[in-house]
Formats: sequence, C-alpha cells, structure tokens
Amino acid sequence: MRFSTWLAAIVLFSGAGTAMAQCENLFFSEAAEGSSNNKYLEIYNPTAAAVDLIEYAFPSVSNAPDNGVGNYDFWNTFPAGASLAPGEVYIIAHPSADPTILAQADHTFTFLSNGDDGFMLVQGDETSYVQIDAVGDWNGDPGSGWEVAGVANGTQNHTIVRNSNINMGTYGSWDQSEWTAYDQDTFTDLGSHTIGCATPSYSCTCADGFTGDD
Repeated sequence: MRFSTWLAAIVLFSGAGTAMAQCENLFFSEAAEGSSNNKYLEIYNPTAAAVDLIEYAFPSVSNAPDNGVGNYDFWNTFPAGASLAPGEVYIIAHPSADPTILAQADHTFTFLSNGDDGFMLVQGDETSYVQIDAVGDWNGDPGSGWEVAGVANGTQNHTIVRNSNINMGTYGSWDQSEWTAYDQDTFTDLGSHTIGCATPSYSCTCADGFTGDD
C-alpha cells in the first residue's frame, strides 16, 4: 500500500473517535468463482445509514500486479447513482452468470476473478484512497488461487462467505481465516448476509439493531 493510503487510514481511525466503531463501513460478504461465468462479489452495509457508492471503488489486479506490488492494475467504479441501504447487500455479477445470480445482481461487470485476481474495496478516488477490505491481495500471483481457511485454492472453483462474527473489513489486508469456502456454484446465501455483531470495544450500532458499549 502506498504511504498516502496508510496515512489516510491512520487519520481515518484517529480522528473518528468513538464514532468509528467495529461496524462503521462496508465490507465484502461473499464472492464466487463458479463454473462457466458464475462469478460475483457481494458487499454488505452493516451501518445504520444508506451509503452512496460514488465514494467507493473496487480496484483489482489480474494475476500479479503490473504496476508494482501493492498497486492496482484496474480502477473499477460503481454506476452513477448506486447506493447501498443499511443491512442490505450489493452484488456485482458477471453479465453471463446464471439467471439465479443475475436476478440478485445490482450491476454487471465482465472482469471478475478467475480465482487469482485480487480485489480491494476502497473509499476515495484513484489518487487518494483507503483500502477497507479485500478478496485476495495485490502482492503477486498466488498461482491458481488463495487459500481460504485451510482450503487450498479456495478463491477458485468455490463460493466464499464471510463468517457471521466478522463485522468490519480488514483495512488493506486479506485475512483468509475470516471466510468459509463452500463447493462450487453454492449460491444459497446470495442476496443477504448474516452478521452477529460481537460486543464492540466502544459504542457501535449495527444494521441488525445490535448496540454495544465497552
């Protein structure tokens, strides 16, 4: 990650005080690299407010980064006017995905992962942004895919779902232990996400109504 990105993240945390609780921002809740073009990314809003996605992007690398380790190859944006309601998910799907997936999709995007392409969810613009979550990374070609919670190549030929005890992104890193890998073309959780907010270290109101204090 660039120095400016780390600096922005530090300012984001240090300046927010108790308002920056554990469920303060969007995160990836599910991703699939299925048969044929059955591919998607799902993003969850755990906050109590609608989020304007013009402030976010999902940049990526293809295999190994062409612009150096830690840098994106492609800056991918959301459509104009896209937003995400509290407690809801936003689905980016391949345009040739199964109709079951497309029925849930909020927008389509052709260049989704084959298992070895890293995507970040970021807040900001192309020159100044904070990496708030990840599926994979921008550090180099992982081979066929990244391991997910002990499953080799878990990001290839699998659906991965964020564990329900996770209520925030990993801010610039990819933590495979926060996910569960399911068999290829498992879409039963698509369109919703279960989150069981753990008691935060300071005040936090989650979209499902949970409020916790230290």
